[in-house]
Amino acid sequence: MSRKRTNAGPIPVYLRMKKRISIPPEGTVRLGSVVRLLADEPLAGELKRIPLYTHRPEDGNRVVIDVLQIVKALRETAPDAVIETFGDPQVLILVETPSTRSPRFAVLAGAWLLLFFGAGLAIMNFHTDVSMKEVHQRIAFLLTGKETLHPLWFQIPYSVGVGLGMVLFFNHLFRKRLNEEPNPLELEMYNYQENINAYVIADEMGKKANRVEGRDDG
Repeated sequence: MSRKRTNAGPIPVYLRMKKRISIPPEGTVRLGSVVRLLADEPLAGELKRIPLYTHRPEDGNRVVIDVLQIVKALRETAPDAVIETFGDPQVLILVETPSTRSPRFAVLAGAWLLLFFGAGLAIMNFHTDVSMKEVHQRIAFLLTGKETLHPLWFQIPYSVGVGLGMVLFFNHLFRKRLNEEPNPLELEMYNYQENINAYVIADEMGKKANRVEGRDDG
């Protein structure tokens, strides 16, 4: 059990809440796992060891810890603390079960081929819709003054340029990043994850409020 502190003066404690963390099934969440804490030693080390939650199978794989739960635990350990919180008011706890399955390379290869040929067909269908072949022939005629059915000297550099444009757009060449800027796909994935987190937190907080109201009514 944590030792209570009764210092004469106020003890400043600064907390920055994390957005989400992962724990194993039936794991224990301590304060140091869900916040970045700034306080004088040895108080900071003691506060980081405060247990906040222990996972139970009936809780599912998503749990939300609210800032009020953290403040309550801090008050019990350090009643003289002056607590300042920053960041999000909730922390999303994801319970992750370690996977024991080996990678399925056949599925990976199938997905890679599907995406490769699907992207190729999409580009070809787009070029057909906008009559790209006729455009290339017209540009070749304007530049040379001759009718050319297959202006390869123009079409080949154009095809190479499409590939280079995709590399620059996604900011990756295989595993190598060209610069430190996030690419559009990473931004979309970030926004998607943020929306999922916001929905899960709102849903879990709503369920928790309903359980509290049910106990109060009973």
